[in-house]
Amino acid sequence: MDKTILITGASSGLGLAGARHLAQRGYRVFGTSRREQPEGSEPFTWIRMDVDDEISVRQGVAEVLRQAGRLDVVVNNAGFGFGGAIEDTALPEARAQVETILFGTLRVCQAALPIMRAQRSGLIVNVSSLGGIIALPFQGLYSAAKFAVEGLSEALRMEVRPWGIYVVLVEPADFRTDFTARRQRTAASGAGSPYAAAFERALAVIEHDELHGSSPEALGRLLERIIRRRSPRLRYTVGSLTELLAGILKPYLPQRLFEWIIRGHYRI
Repeated sequence: MDKTILITGASSGLGLAGARHLAQRGYRVFGTSRREQPEGSEPFTWIRMDVDDEISVRQGVAEVLRQAGRLDVVVNNAGFGFGGAIEDTALPEARAQVETILFGTLRVCQAALPIMRAQRSGLIVNVSSLGGIIALPFQGLYSAAKFAVEGLSEALRMEVRPWGIYVVLVEPADFRTDFTARRQRTAASGAGSPYAAAFERALAVIEHDELHGSSPEALGRLLERIIRRRSPRLRYTVGSLTELLAGILKPYLPQRLFEWIIRGHYRI
């Protein structure tokens, strides 16, 4: 319970639920966001940090070290989503998606690892997604960025293990958070797009699944279980049984059959 934990993207959604749960369980938690400090009191310490900005990240990590004297756990959760066909995704939109999800994760890891190596212990939890192992139609750049986080985490886990540092991937499925309302549409995804009708059908399914998804408090409980484990495994998925089965079955089903199932689910 004396561990110091840094959680990015803690102003809402999964990050906020995780920060609240762990703080209430007695951990010293620092939650970060690029936004202004949320109104009202929270049981954790808030730090302004923009994961897209290397200086901001290094200042935020240094502030945690100044206040707590150590850093035991980092949860890389910051992110947002673009909706739209890949053809309708402009390169600046694609770069913004990858900048936050992939390079934001990389910046925080690079800032935290010297501290953890000096301690010869630490835990990095990179929040990926079920969309990081199953490509989601009309969220192609989001899936691409999460796929990249998966590869980054696999390699990093092997590199830092000699210092007693563990790297873990958490792969949430659909959760009821404000991620749905904050999803951005690509600028070219309007009525003039040849993908417009299919996109609207798929987006309706996506939003329905999210709004009827699991409670975000489940992530907080999972994080606590991972933190308490002496030797956590690489991957943890969290969501409904049906969603988890999709991830499990993907490597075993014929590719055409799996794609047919996914296309049918999203009505495309």
